[in-house]
Amino acid sequence: MNFFSEFGLYLITLKGMFSKPENGKMYWKEFMHQCADIGIGSLGIVAIISVFMGAVSTLQTAYQLVSPLIPLSTIAQIVRDTVILEFSPTLVCIVLAGVVGSKIASELGNMRVSEQIDALEIMGINTKAYLIMPKLLAAIFVIPMLIVISMVLSIWGGRVAGTATGILSAAAFDKGLHQYFKPYNVFFALAKSYTFAFIISSIPAYYGYNVQGGALEIGRASTRAVVVSCVLVLFADYILSAILL
Repeated sequence: MNFFSEFGLYLITLKGMFSKPENGKMYWKEFMHQCADIGIGSLGIVAIISVFMGAVSTLQTAYQLVSPLIPLSTIAQIVRDTVILEFSPTLVCIVLAGVVGSKIASELGNMRVSEQIDALEIMGINTKAYLIMPKLLAAIFVIPMLIVISMVLSIWGGRVAGTATGILSAAAFDKGLHQYFKPYNVFFALAKSYTFAFIISSIPAYYGYNVQGGALEIGRASTRAVVVSCVLVLFADYILSAILL
């Protein structure tokens, strides 16, 4: 029963968010601020994770392909496909659920506890639209860009790791990188990234906006938001894979 009440409150929160903005210029400034906050603020951790993710993928793939009948260029194909299909969209979004999601939940929770949201509502401002919608739209706009950057850096990291350890040459890696490439895989990864971006922005916004209590409840709401977001990301990953692949 608690699940249905929370799900209904989540839908009501989303419904109240899609109202006509009172001041388009004000919303635009907040949208750009959130784009910079989410995109630039998360770029460093995304870059570090992506490079090492591609490097580890190359090393572990080479460790498992022990047959001399398999050409070394196959390593690059496997790294490319695993990075595009799964590692970059899913693992990076799980990390972003912790980085971005906890920030959104704690920020809105602090505003709710300190009665800033109540003050805005007294002034006649639709707080759902003003506080949540720019964060949601910014995440949907920026996170797919971060996923594309993650793909490029992961493949580059795998190439550097493969050539630096002597597993395969740069020419062999580039050859495998271009072999049997399916553009549909990129479309699938972007479809997942847009879905995950909606999840890891709307769920923490819901928990932060509806928090009740004090500082302890803010911490609990942030933790719950990250956990629920990660579970829903994995569940959506399975659903999209079953439907689109």
